Amino acid sequence: MTLSQRDRRALLIFGFALAGMLVYVVIADSPSAGVAAAPRTSIGAAEKRLERGRQIAAQAPAREEVYKQVSAQLALREKRMLAADTAAQAQAQLLGILRRIARGQNPPVEIRAGEFGPVRPLGEDYGEVPVSVTVECGIEQLLNMLSELTAQPELAAVTELRIYSANAKQKTAGVRLTVSSAVPRRLVAEKKGASL
Repeated sequence: MTLSQRDRRALLIFGFALAGMLVYVVIADSPSAGVAAAPRTSIGAAEKRLERGRQIAAQAPAREEVYKQVSAQLALREKRMLAADTAAQAQAQLLGILRRIARGQNPPVEIRAGEFGPVRPLGEDYGEVPVSVTVECGIEQLLNMLSELTAQPELAAVTELRIYSANAKQKTAGVRLTVSSAVPRRLVAEKKGASL
C-alpha cells in the first residue's frame, strides 16, 4: 500500500502534534509549574533564618542610638553655618567676620578690597559662599588672622592664599585671601538648562 502525498503530510502533522502534546504533559506535571507549590526548606534552614532575624532585631536599639548621636553632631555643626536669607547676605556676613578679625590685630590690618565670588554647590545638601580680600600686613599678623579665623564660631575656611612682597623696608607682604563658608543649599542658584 502506498501513501499519497496528502496522507504523508497528515501523518507528519499528527506526529508533531503528538510530540508537542507529550512535551506539554511533561512540563505541566512538573512540580515547579504548580502555582501553589510550597517551598521545600529544612527545619535547620528555617531556624537559621529565625536566628538571623533575632540578631537584626537585637541590633535595632544600638543602631537607633548611633543615629541619634550622629544627628545631634550634625545639628551642632549646622549651627556653625552662616544664617542668611540670601547668598549676598551670607557673603556680607563673611566679609564682616574678616573685617572684625583684621581690626583685632595689633596694629589693625586694613582690608583694601573685597570681592564676592559665585556661590557654588558643596555636596548635595549645602552651598559654598566665597569672599576674597586683599590686605597688606606682616607675616605674623597674617598667621594671627588665620588662626583667629579657625577659632570663630562660624564655619569658615581658607580656600586660596596668595602672598607677594609689598614693602621690603617695613617687611610687609601683600596678601590675597579667599575664605569660604558653608550655607544651606537653598541659597545656591539652580542652573537652568538652555532651551532651543
